[in-house]
Amino acid sequence: MSVRKSIEYGVSATACAIAMAGGLTPAAALAQTTQPETPAPQETDAEADNVIVVSGFRESLETAVAEKKNSNQILESVTAEDIGKLPDNSIGESIARLPGVTSQRLNGRANGISIRGFGPDFSQTLLNGREQTTTSDVRSVDFDQYPAEVVNQVVVYKSPTASLVGQGLVGTIDVRTIRPLDLDERVLAVGARGSWADLGALNAGSEEFGYRANATYVDQFADDTLGIALSASYTDEPYQLQEFNAWGYAGAGTAADPAVIGGSKSFVTSTQLKRFGVTGAVQWEPSPNWNVTLDGFYSDFDDDQSKRGIELPLGFNGPPTNATVEDGFTNSGTFNNVRGVVRNDVFQREAELFSGGLNVEYEGDDGWSAMFDFGYSRTDRSELSIESYSGTGFGGGNGAADNIGFQSGDTGTVFNPTLNYSDPNLIVLTDPLGWGGGVVPQAGYQNDRIVDDELKQYRVEVGKEFYGSFLSQVLFGLNYTDRTKSLRADEAFVRLPGGALEATIPSQYLLEPTDLSYLGLGPIVSYDARELIANGVLVLEPRVSSGPGAATDVLSKSFDFSEKLMTGYLQANIEQEFGDTLLTGNFGVQAINTVQKSTGLIFPPSGPEPRQQGAEYWDVLPSLNLALRLPSDTVIRFAAAREIMRPRIDDMRLSIGYGIDITGPTPIIRGSSGNPALRPYRANAFDLNIEQYFGGSDGVLSLQLFYKDLKSFVFTSRVPYDFSTFPAPTNAATYPGLSPIGTIERPTNIGGGKLYGGELAATLPFDVFTPALDGFGVTGGVGYTKTEIEDQNGNLTTIPGYSEWVANGTLFFEKGGFDARGSVRYRSEFLGDFTGFGGTPTRRTALGETIVDAQIGYDFEGGMLDGLSVYLQGQNLTDERFASVGADRRQVVDYQIYGRRFLAGFTYKFR
Repeated sequence: MSVRKSIEYGVSATACAIAMAGGLTPAAALAQTTQPETPAPQETDAEADNVIVVSGFRESLETAVAEKKNSNQILESVTAEDIGKLPDNSIGESIARLPGVTSQRLNGRANGISIRGFGPDFSQTLLNGREQTTTSDVRSVDFDQYPAEVVNQVVVYKSPTASLVGQGLVGTIDVRTIRPLDLDERVLAVGARGSWADLGALNAGSEEFGYRANATYVDQFADDTLGIALSASYTDEPYQLQEFNAWGYAGAGTAADPAVIGGSKSFVTSTQLKRFGVTGAVQWEPSPNWNVTLDGFYSDFDDDQSKRGIELPLGFNGPPTNATVEDGFTNSGTFNNVRGVVRNDVFQREAELFSGGLNVEYEGDDGWSAMFDFGYSRTDRSELSIESYSGTGFGGGNGAADNIGFQSGDTGTVFNPTLNYSDPNLIVLTDPLGWGGGVVPQAGYQNDRIVDDELKQYRVEVGKEFYGSFLSQVLFGLNYTDRTKSLRADEAFVRLPGGALEATIPSQYLLEPTDLSYLGLGPIVSYDARELIANGVLVLEPRVSSGPGAATDVLSKSFDFSEKLMTGYLQANIEQEFGDTLLTGNFGVQAINTVQKSTGLIFPPSGPEPRQQGAEYWDVLPSLNLALRLPSDTVIRFAAAREIMRPRIDDMRLSIGYGIDITGPTPIIRGSSGNPALRPYRANAFDLNIEQYFGGSDGVLSLQLFYKDLKSFVFTSRVPYDFSTFPAPTNAATYPGLSPIGTIERPTNIGGGKLYGGELAATLPFDVFTPALDGFGVTGGVGYTKTEIEDQNGNLTTIPGYSEWVANGTLFFEKGGFDARGSVRYRSEFLGDFTGFGGTPTRRTALGETIVDAQIGYDFEGGMLDGLSVYLQGQNLTDERFASVGADRRQVVDYQIYGRRFLAGFTYKFR
């Protein structure tokens, strides 16, 4: 078997799965994929009668096992059970069930993916092997942007090769769509499903039920030399959330100064997710030596949220009365003279993503091969946030005050108010706490963040196979990536017209009150702030974004970033027999030249000035992958590589504010900014795998050990900085001899450490042990990761997304068209990323969580319903919360309830 063909198997998105969908066993599918030069023997009718056809979830697992076994890299994968049918509700959920992989939930959806304990910022996501723009401010992909119904396979590479362009530090995720010539028949499939969450519709105007619909068409023409594939999916689904959130906790947590909730900002959030996604591919083989593929993906994403709740200033305004204290923590009491802020907020996120490319491959009969690939990706995103305030009166000294009892516990804090916050005669539009300065009311705030992200990628590769040689093939390639990303913040104060201090909410805009009984607060006044602004009840006062008097805090959030990468690689594939043992693998080197630039502003006393800064540097990344394949169906793998992950884009923004610090013995210029010269995270990585396969490729038991020596990490630290090219700071003349060499607080490549651990994983159909258990099986794994990362001061620190333990397991039964499975996934506590108002990221400790899902279904074979599959899914069946805490675990910061979700649907494939 040529290694080139094995690599092509890894690059092909669907070859094995589609071959099995056409009626082949997994072994035959692999034979067609990896050894096309050897025709498969014709099967006699008698042999065909004895073939056990595997389909559905078990087929998906066998495909993943076969890919793992035949690959020369360390990888995990998940494949669609059938056309347009991933095993889970979303891509994120499917990926989160792979060994060593987990997710962070957003509004109840598995959206951010963590590999081997590191957060989403440390892995890279590709689409059909190409780098992608993102709907986030950073590089990490929000998996909401990919409808599960248009994805055919996802592969997670845990070890890199020299020819893997766009790799991450802890892994690379490749999302793949259908290639039409991988099928040998026409396919037309449709599907739909309805969804319901047991929390119901929590906000006025929100929905209780949702739906999805999808369709896929694949066909071949001109003697199977021309193929077309088209998949489309539309989603209109609600998500509900009940949230407790604390501003923080006042007090030192001692007997003399006990900790107590400092403030509460809790919401009921209703999200309506609407998304249209479509993928298409045209494939042409003008001759057996040539293959041309044109593919594209488009997603139109609209995430509309209504957030309604009450913001309460509590312990930060003074201690409670009648307090009960235990071990330095206040469990209950009463806060007096509280003036709350009734919030009716809106968050609307709209994004359009287009990605596509052209690939041309040549495979010569003399062993020479060549490939050209062009990829293009673009994302246009707008995030509109509107805060709207109301209360009993203006400025904190007017209107009725509340005496609120409280009890703090494991689920947050529950309140007992004396006011009726749903009374429109009591609650008026105003600035209840004087956030506008106590003179001009600030009745809210609007922030519109506009992001444009564009990426172009060009790649050429030439290869030569050597038959009967230890070096089976040599590959040389060049890749050029040009990416630009910009963010613009458009912000405004929300005011009352005519300078009014208070205004009654017009009755025609009042909605059904939102119920906060889960917090003990009862119902509150509700309205849509967008309608009040559109009809002049509230008005916007744009904040100056340029010229004298510009709002520097707004300007500092904006950035323009560009990155040009020239990557060259040389890779040698190896294949050598030693008796009954086969050694395969590859070794090579990748060299990357990076030119990065950031355009932004500095903020001297004279006003903002545009500047551009950046850096140019090289990374040289050697890699080695070896797989020793024993006749006992045991595979022993070893991998070693230099790995990198490029830093967060928002960390590289240019925005510098500075002034003179006179608090020390000597005046000094100090500033803060992003860092346009930031280098990647870098590590030396080593992996050792032992994999035992059962029944050919039906099952596997594997032990994976890994170690990463992190040579460069990114921390925010204060470092020396030369301000000699900047205008003098305010009052510089007052300090003669002031040195232009000061300090700046910015993200910096400093610190390092190590990461190590292991993963034990298994996919086992039980009939490999006894035929009596035919149809039953289990898949899953457990992973342990230990980190020892040191900051700039040599102190051990926690890294974002790090969970010490992750585990998942699925027990399934599939036979005679019936399938049932139950799944559990667990992750221990981790440092989670949370997005505040205006997109400002914050991090805090998220508690461990265990998610339980289940599904039953039936596939009809024969008769009038032939080709129909029906299923019922239950998600988050134990109603697991998502919670984050402070240093004292009793100080609950977030406690979010998403509810259970139930889905019923079908897929139908026309025969």
